[in-house]
Amino acid sequence: MIDLNSKIMSTVKDFETNQFPTWCPGCGDFGIWTALKNAFVEQGLAPHQTCVVFGIGCSGNMASFLNVYGFHGLHGRSIPVATGIKLANHKLPVVAIGGDGDGYGIGLGHLIHAMRRNVDITYVVHNNQIYGLTKGQTSPTSEHGLVTKSTPFGAIEMPIDPIALAIDVGATYVARGFSGNAKQLTELIIGGMKHKGFALIDVMQPCVTYNHLNTFHWFYQRLYELDKEGHDPADKAKAWARAMEWPTQLKVDENRVDRIPTGLFYQESRATYTDELPQLSDQALVEQTLGNIQIEPLMKKIS
Repeated sequence: MIDLNSKIMSTVKDFETNQFPTWCPGCGDFGIWTALKNAFVEQGLAPHQTCVVFGIGCSGNMASFLNVYGFHGLHGRSIPVATGIKLANHKLPVVAIGGDGDGYGIGLGHLIHAMRRNVDITYVVHNNQIYGLTKGQTSPTSEHGLVTKSTPFGAIEMPIDPIALAIDVGATYVARGFSGNAKQLTELIIGGMKHKGFALIDVMQPCVTYNHLNTFHWFYQRLYELDKEGHDPADKAKAWARAMEWPTQLKVDENRVDRIPTGLFYQESRATYTDELPQLSDQALVEQTLGNIQIEPLMKKIS
């Protein structure tokens, strides 16, 4: 049985494998990888006390570079796997990883219902506003009018707003980070993991190879931190108003300087999905024995 109570003096190196990341030089994934390792270390966790589920995409390649109990699943399916792990052992910290295509495209249905159910997992989304691993097509968060290989005349679809969506459907911890601000991102991940309930952390990051609009310079011109402007994350109406600031529905214009808020938008306390299950009130499922279960009454009832 995994001891989840002891605090261990782990180091960042403990969470690294012998495989060095194969991401492009300058990729925003490096910053997210760093923030995750820092978050685990600062909470006193060891690799065997941490479970991370990965989807498919450049973000999913982190499965080879992060030394934890890991599961590299199918495209868009990291959340149902993470949910199953949490139901089996709700005492285990569970983090899911995905990209904007993985989480907001093919996996969006899973995301919406996990947020609605308030499953106690932390979902970190690598949002580079493009499909990077498949060589540069528009994603659900690409800006309207963005020219890519799949949209040579500009994207005709409007971008999804993951922050507003999360607030609307019931996520109880909603945040946006930036891969170029490891300190803030580390704090947001720690906050999400300590929070009881579904935590969405949407992480803006550049794709240095295929997205030549949303660069580090582009983000640094626009990002600001909510806590430095007195934002109250307990106020849902104010959180919604901040979420509406960006992305805009305007056509892409690299000369237009929008303000993009980062930090904790919204947080509330609500019973989690596992809190509502009487089967888990005394023990985690993994700690329970099958020896005393009598199925005869059930068989009679359904026969």
